[in-house]
Amino acid sequence: MIHQLIFHGKGGYDYNTVYNMPIWLRKFTYSEIKDFYAEEKKSVENAGKSGASNKNLVNSDGKVNTPAFAEASKAYKGKTSYN
Repeated sequence: MIHQLIFHGKGGYDYNTVYNMPIWLRKFTYSEIKDFYAEEKKSVENAGKSGASNKNLVNSDGKVNTPAFAEASKAYKGKTSYN
């Protein structure tokens, strides 16, 4: 559990802090981090299922899919900041 808190805490906890943390607080923090990552995983899976963001701009052979690229770049046409 100590390793999980240090690793998934993303730099928020060091070994001494987690080791000296009261057990009830350590369990609570572990539970909160676990819930956060479960929610994040669910939202990533739901985003992957939506068809709107699944445009392939590069084919499986590594070549650019020209019609899809042209369609995706229409929103940026004429929005350059240089002259």
